[in-house]
Formats: sequence, C-alpha cells, structure tokens
Amino acid sequence: MKKMMRHILWAALLVAPGLVHAEHSEKSPEQAAAQPRPKAAKPAIAVGVAYDARGRLWLARVENQHLLVSHSDDSGAHFSAPVRVTVAPEAIAADGENRPKIALGVDGSVLLSWTQTLPQNYSGNIRFARSIDGGKSFSEPITLNDDGRITSHRFDALVTDGKGRVSVAWLDARDRDTAKATGGAYAGISVYTAQSLDNGAHFSANRRLTEHTCECCRVAAVWSDEGPVVFWRNLYGVNTRDFAYARLDDGVIHRASDDDWQIDACPHHGGDVAADGRGALHLAWFTNGKTRQGLFYKRVAGTNESAPMAFGNAAAQAGHPGIAAAGDRVILTWREFDGRAYVAYAQRSDDRGATWSPPLRLAEAAGVADYPLPLFSGARAWVVWNAAAEGLRVLPVEFGSGK
Repeated sequence: MKKMMRHILWAALLVAPGLVHAEHSEKSPEQAAAQPRPKAAKPAIAVGVAYDARGRLWLARVENQHLLVSHSDDSGAHFSAPVRVTVAPEAIAADGENRPKIALGVDGSVLLSWTQTLPQNYSGNIRFARSIDGGKSFSEPITLNDDGRITSHRFDALVTDGKGRVSVAWLDARDRDTAKATGGAYAGISVYTAQSLDNGAHFSANRRLTEHTCECCRVAAVWSDEGPVVFWRNLYGVNTRDFAYARLDDGVIHRASDDDWQIDACPHHGGDVAADGRGALHLAWFTNGKTRQGLFYKRVAGTNESAPMAFGNAAAQAGHPGIAAAGDRVILTWREFDGRAYVAYAQRSDDRGATWSPPLRLAEAAGVADYPLPLFSGARAWVVWNAAAEGLRVLPVEFGSGK
C-alpha cells in the first residue's frame, strides 16, 4: 500500500497543476510588502511536433495565449518565423498530459487540434484549425464538441491518413452531466470523436466511442492500416483503471492491459500507441496495479499479443511514455528524475518490438521539462524534448548497430 501511494503521489506532483486558494483581506503597506510575491505562471512547454513527407519538422507551441506554428528544414537547428493560428487570445492547455496536436497531409496541409481551457473547473472545448497553403495562414478556429455544454471536453488526439481523412478523439463529460442532472450515478466520463472526409473542411456530428473512462489521462491515437485507432485508460468494474483500444471504423473495444489498478482517482498518466509497416500496433503505458507496476510495452498483431515488457526505472519515477514506429523500427521514450535533474530516455527495436536495445540516456534538464516525444522522418528516429531552461532539443536516435 505504501508503494502504491508513493507512485500515486509522484504522478500527481509531476503533472497536476498547483491548486491555490486565495482570500481577500485588507493589508497595511508593511504587511503587503512582507507577503511573498505571486509565483510566475507555469510555462507552456508542452509542444506538438510532426515530420512531413519532405523531412521538414513542424512545431506547434503556445505563447502568450496564442497557438503558433513554425517549421525547420534542418531538424530543429533553425526554425521559420512562427505563424499565429489563433488571432484572438485564448487559454490553451500546454502542460502535463495536455498539448497542442499537429498532423500533416501529403498535399502540404497543416492540421491542428488543441484543448481550450475555460474558467469553470476542468471545463474546456476541443478546437481545430488548418492551413491549406503550407502553413502560411490558418483558418479561423472552430469548436468540434457540438453539445453546447460548458463541461469537460479535454485531452484531444488528432490523426490523419494524410489524404483527406481526419479523426479527432477526446475525453467528454456530457454523459456524466446528463446522468447527474437526473439524480443518477455515473462513473468516469466518455470518449467522443469527430471525423472529416475532406481534410478538415467539415466534420461529422460527434459520436460516442465509449462510456465510463478515466477522467484525466490523455487519449492517444494513430492511423493504422485499418484506419484510426484510439488508446485510452478505461474503467473496468468499479474502479479498475486499465487500458483499452478501438479501431474507429468498427468501434470494437479491446482490453489492452490487465494490471488490476484499482484506484478511486485519475492517475493523470495516459499511454501511447503506434502502428508499424506490417499492421501491428505498439502500446506503451504506466500502471501501479496489483499485477504489475511501472512502464510497460506490448505489441498487438491481429489476434496475437506479446507479453507486457517492463522498461524504465521505477525507482527514478519513470513515466509518461511515448512510442513511434516506422517499418520494422520502434522507439520508446520516457522521462526519469535522477535526484538532481530530469532525464530523457529512449529504447529502440529493429525487429518490431521483439528485442530491444538497453536504455539510451539522451539528455537532461535542470528545471521544468516536458515529456520526450518520439517520431520518425523516413527511417530516421528523433526525440523532441522541450525544457524551460534548455529550450527545444531534437535528439537523434541511431539504429542498426546491434541490440
């Protein structure tokens, strides 16, 4: 039990925003001068990144309540002048489990989704904009959630086949609110989706994928050979919070993990999913269940599933995994704390996850740091890591030299 509580506390401290309660009172000038200064706003360091078919790296980041997009032709050494996506300022989630998302079409279009945070607790909107002129200008942002409620619509995931089909999935509290309005009980919230067949020009009405999911663990998604796939932390039984995935084209929900993590709270610790060149899915997640604890990886190929493989150092708070795949190559990323600094780690596989390299220590950050993001440009693997002090780094991961 102590070990479990230690993991939960660590996860909450790493990702949950600080909660501040303030009371108004009259103070003398001397008292006011003696009061500590308000803390600076939490830096918006969680970024979205993607490579296009030409090998150009695209970056979506938030600055002064605006979403900005830029690109680099030399893998992050230099970036173009940023283009503003949001003309009017708005509060945009860009820390912890929430970040802006960017996806690219083969025609040069640039697609973006993000969570607009609202003043009410835990409430938000799922927003979308696109560029059809290669990132020179962007359409006016639209809100994808169509229920008209001020409630929790958060933790969006954006994917495209690059040829016109676009899917967005998010966590949505509309069903919970409806149940509670009539005096009913409702566990967790739901996953909703919206899809476009014309590269984001128009979207379908919202569709519920599933009910009773974890409230604040990010949703992950990937475009596979069988269309869009969504991966999320689900609720099983009363409060067992294990992972599930579904292909949106058939809507069938598959249980991905059986860790038996029973907790009456959201861990704020989502997973990630990738698809390789042979139709297999690659899953990465964190758990503190009865069956297993820490970070784990699994490959799903048809009806065949590999046994969960542990990775990372749980004693160093290993968490928030990322995963990417291209052809037979797969890369895992995560972050640890060595007692002095945050450290970005990776592991690579040249054989679709059958065997793995030892952990690769990529870089460290002295202060506030995002979670490392893996991605491929052709057959080359990179890890993008943003930190408040060190800035954005694009770190290569070499393949082909032994396991």
